Amino acid sequence: MAATRLPRKPLADLGGKPMILRVWEAALAAGAGSALVATDTPEIASVIEAAGGRAVLTSPDHPSGSDRIFEALRRVDPHGHHDAIINLQGDYPLIEPGDIAAAGALLADPAVDIGTIAAEITDEGERVDPNVVKIVASPLGERHFRALYFTRATAPHGDGPLYHHIGIYA
Repeated sequence: MAATRLPRKPLADLGGKPMILRVWEAALAAGAGSALVATDTPEIASVIEAAGGRAVLTSPDHPSGSDRIFEALRRVDPHGHHDAIINLQGDYPLIEPGDIAAAGALLADPAVDIGTIAAEITDEGERVDPNVVKIVASPLGERHFRALYFTRATAPHGDGPLYHHIGIYA
């Protein structure tokens, strides 16, 4: 909520709906299971709950979204019945449900520990933009790669492509 470039970003109105609501709707449409919003902001929880969704209020002191999700998951699934989680960032209102499902589907391969999605960076400005999270990766096959590291800095990437990380992890 304290974003410097767009304060209160998750609640920004996009075509009559808050951004977080659009992201939650995409998660539901992906058909990958239940969708839970983990947030430290009561106003965000209220938006989701008013739409019939489930939100968990978490501590405001987490260093990352992954830590926030871990807290929420411990609360809703204390016995560890879930075997996979898709962590979708709340500021991707235009993400396609099929992309969410595709990230989760990567986990069907026993050789995959974590799945994410990315787009090749073709704009030179994105390569140096600190607001763009880049993935330096080695190819494993068509449309599949192993991420070597993620960075906001300008990243050396050799002869291959550099990727823009889309805010989703499975």
